Amino acid sequence: MLFKFFNNFNIKILIVFIVVSACKSENGLENEISKINTNIEIERFDKLFAEVNAEKLPDLKQAYPFMFSNKIKDSFWLAKKNDSLQQVLFKEVDDTFSSIKDTESEIESLFNHLKYYFPEFNPPRVITTTNDVDYRNRVVVTDTIVVVSLDTYLGSDHEFYGGIQKFIRANFNKNQIVVDLASQYAQKYVYQTAHRTFLDEMIYFGKILYFKDKVIPFKTEAQLIGYNQEELNWAIANESYIWRYFVERELLFSTDKKLSSRFIVDAPFSKFYLEEIDTDSPGKVGQFIGWQIVKAYMNQNNVSLKEMLITRPEEIYNNTKFKPRK
Repeated sequence: MLFKFFNNFNIKILIVFIVVSACKSENGLENEISKINTNIEIERFDKLFAEVNAEKLPDLKQAYPFMFSNKIKDSFWLAKKNDSLQQVLFKEVDDTFSSIKDTESEIESLFNHLKYYFPEFNPPRVITTTNDVDYRNRVVVTDTIVVVSLDTYLGSDHEFYGGIQKFIRANFNKNQIVVDLASQYAQKYVYQTAHRTFLDEMIYFGKILYFKDKVIPFKTEAQLIGYNQEELNWAIANESYIWRYFVERELLFSTDKKLSSRFIVDAPFSKFYLEEIDTDSPGKVGQFIGWQIVKAYMNQNNVSLKEMLITRPEEIYNNTKFKPRK
């Protein structure tokens, strides 16, 4: 018994040592990344446009030519700016984003992490605008410019979003801007030609979520996948069941395109076609499982983030001893 006590005690000490060492290593990495200091400054085009008049418009067009179409006359832009609904939009955005420093700091941290993992990355200009609540294009990313539509981040319960389904507007909050931005960058850096099977789709989105976890580690897992905490808790608690469901029904290597709409794309719930589970489940549980597979692969293999992002999905799966939480 005495030997067993000391043995268990030593194991506990070892576990504590490993956890503390990992935390120190992680903190050291974050300190190193913070020193990169990309030092961005968000350009408030939305405010400039809200204050424009016939005299100022030519200068604004010269400073932001990519925000205007040459095929549209100045009279259109002036009429749009003076439209009563547009005026209400400007006011709501101004009230919500009277200060944008927190968002600026988060984007700067994202850019620091991108620069660390991808030294060739050059921070672009970051410009805010309004876009008539076009939530399908909340963030636009190019090599030199990022455009963020602030009118799609006024809060999920804002009156502007009354006609939008609840699960879609759930993340129309200002703290989600940097998450959406990281998602756009993930799509630029993740290389995966094969999207034939359900497993391909799961691992593709697993790569994207793992990427986001690395470049915006200050966000919670729930925020990274677009869940609330209750939805994330459900996915974690049922991880073993979800995986067993996929395996027993031989879905992993299926090429049935309907599986994507059932388990991958954003939706109010996932479609197991089981009455006792469907309405309780969050959407995109396939993405969640793909994330766990990629995490397991990175924990079990000495591979860099860059290498993983271009690794074929079957190679990731074949080199991972994935065991879901029970």
